Amino acid sequence: MSDDICFMSAAEMAAAFRAGSLSPVEVTQALLARIARVNPQVNAYNLVDEASALADARAAEARYRAGQPLSPIDGVPASIKDIILTRGWPTLRGSKTVDPAQPWLDDAPVTARLREAGCVIIGKTTTPEFGWKGVTDSPLTGITRNPWNLATTPGGSSGGASAQVAAGLGPLAVGTDGGGSIRIPAGFAGITGLKPSFGRVPAYPLSPFGTVAHLGPMTRDVLDAALMLREMARPDARDWFGLPWEDKDYAAGLAASLKGVKIAYSPTLGYAKVDPEVAARVREAVAVLESLGAIIEEVDPPIGDPTDIFHVHWWMGAYNATRALSPAAFAQLDPGLQDSHARGRAIGMSEYLDAANARGRLGTAMRQFHETYAFLVTPTLAVPAFEAGRVAPKAMGDVYWTAWTPFTYPFNLSQQPALSVPCGFTAAGLPVGLQFVGPMHRDDLVLQAGAAYQAVTDWHKRRPVL
Repeated sequence: MSDDICFMSAAEMAAAFRAGSLSPVEVTQALLARIARVNPQVNAYNLVDEASALADARAAEARYRAGQPLSPIDGVPASIKDIILTRGWPTLRGSKTVDPAQPWLDDAPVTARLREAGCVIIGKTTTPEFGWKGVTDSPLTGITRNPWNLATTPGGSSGGASAQVAAGLGPLAVGTDGGGSIRIPAGFAGITGLKPSFGRVPAYPLSPFGTVAHLGPMTRDVLDAALMLREMARPDARDWFGLPWEDKDYAAGLAASLKGVKIAYSPTLGYAKVDPEVAARVREAVAVLESLGAIIEEVDPPIGDPTDIFHVHWWMGAYNATRALSPAAFAQLDPGLQDSHARGRAIGMSEYLDAANARGRLGTAMRQFHETYAFLVTPTLAVPAFEAGRVAPKAMGDVYWTAWTPFTYPFNLSQQPALSVPCGFTAAGLPVGLQFVGPMHRDDLVLQAGAAYQAVTDWHKRRPVL
């Protein structure tokens, strides 16, 4: 069976299912065969359940034959990141400290919603331990690699998800994003990744990293992200932060024009150092937006450098995630996570409250900024993908992962929707990402902007050779 099936979008698969030219079982079988061949190279999945996936596919096939699909993505294969609860499968969080011998009786809200939509849940994708860093390797599952160059990282912490989608191992993946963990791997692996507005996609249990943590879709293109978001965003009473349910068809408005839309373009946010090739590809993408009629102004948002603010929130989250471990279990942790735990433990109440207040000022500044600008456009990342197994490029030395992600974590602090789409490649053949940041609660607008860009470019259609 041709690998072309494995690189079809979710929308294309569903259209073929409706037309009867392809079945969910055929697609699932093709993907399982490719996973068996390619996953050992990239380490995207740490769990694949063939029997369960084929049972899901057969049920979806029967629904299509009866003319009763459950949703626009019924029968489409999807994965769940391995920090998200999935009934019947262990959620090990990339950690040797989690005991797999538990009942595992619960689905997280997003898992439940995708089941209800009829998706074929193939398995779980790799993550760094407790999702603590922007690359994907862990003591439990080892190193996950970038399909565009196996010597490089696919980013993190949803790196298994990005490697899956980029390598043609499934069109839909659920990621989480507490500081860029959807957009970082989307940028490095050349796929589409949306961090929705905080609370748009219900979460349970609450992330130990608190209110910087979001869940969102990772896909080949914006249309698939829009289709997936509609199902993921359906309400769940277990999330007390959840936004009121909006019965919105995010795919319906994707043809909106950018003509006359005022966009702020910030190449550095006023403080970032950006690789020249990354900067050039993003500038070319901004020129495409201008050719579509957008009004582009080069301007930095008035937020300053929020690195210290984010570090306080993130390190306290790392401490929270690991503080109940026994000394023996703690000794098994990734040394970098142990360091983050120690940094979080050392933060006092006054320092935390100062950071919380500064976060509030940042959020206010961004809300006021969007009274003038419909979108903010930036690079997704400051660098191309670097050596797998490292937390930062070798040339940067011994730095924290936030040193090369200056464009992602500010918008976890502000909780705004932010979308990464591929916008070209470096001379070495590594993807470059373009980030759209929108006003709070306007997930539809960032999807429209990304769709407008993808309508006139084909970077999202490129695929690696594996």
